[in-house]
Amino acid sequence: MHVWKDRAGFEAEATTWGVRRAVGIEWDEVEGEALRALQPDLSPDYRFAVRVGDSAHCRDPGGYVAALVAHAERRGAGVVKARAVDFTFSGGRLTGVVTEAGTIPAERAVIAAGIRSTDLAVRLGLRVPMESERGYHVQFEGLDLGPVPPVMIQDRKVAITRLATGLRVAGQVELAGVDARANWRRAEVLKTHLLAVFPGLAEAIRSARAVPWLGHRPSTPDGRPVIGRSPHPDVLVAYGHGHIGLASAPRTGRIVADLLVGRAPEIALDGFSPARFDGFGGI
Repeated sequence: MHVWKDRAGFEAEATTWGVRRAVGIEWDEVEGEALRALQPDLSPDYRFAVRVGDSAHCRDPGGYVAALVAHAERRGAGVVKARAVDFTFSGGRLTGVVTEAGTIPAERAVIAAGIRSTDLAVRLGLRVPMESERGYHVQFEGLDLGPVPPVMIQDRKVAITRLATGLRVAGQVELAGVDARANWRRAEVLKTHLLAVFPGLAEAIRSARAVPWLGHRPSTPDGRPVIGRSPHPDVLVAYGHGHIGLASAPRTGRIVADLLVGRAPEIALDGFSPARFDGFGGI
């Protein structure tokens, strides 16, 4: 659900919503008492919303990823917890992945390490103009209160979600590099937004344990991920999904699986090729 103070706020974003409708996204408009009924804790300052019915959210992202790992292990995958630093080749063919715990023999490899993909990709001769869009959130542990469904507060540019593990408010974009010190004042700003949007929950929010977090969105200049073959045909790349990694992962996984076994992928990859950055003046 996307929320504005009035219909005029929505109409000011007509171009954006027109693009969504053009690609098949539909929504219902909700306002006044109907909005109050759906989001009773929302500040009365917000009087108009659109509800995208054909959508979903993940109640436990960490649990979801852990379940995927467990599923892969049940299917025969092995997990090695070590940092990959290089590759070994013989006669132009991949023979192994070098890690800090030793070399793992391999005939095929995929670089899918998010923002940490850069060093490995550069070793293969790729240009990687990718930077971290650092995003902050604050989670109020164990707090089973707040919006259902999640809300995006359009004028404040924050998303508020009731998760299985607590109430989370997320937002902010900070281009500061992977290793820059966290600016936790941004987390405090998010808390201020949450209290303003859900003032009736203030006592519960203030009494809950607040856990701030910083994550790295691996973002490219054109906003598209990098999927395809590296200059070494035995090594594929799949990184740079920016804000949409969780939603894009299943399709990317299918594409990579097809490439690994020599099948044509289900979509054309021209717009995602790592070669599109050849000659780019970045990293």
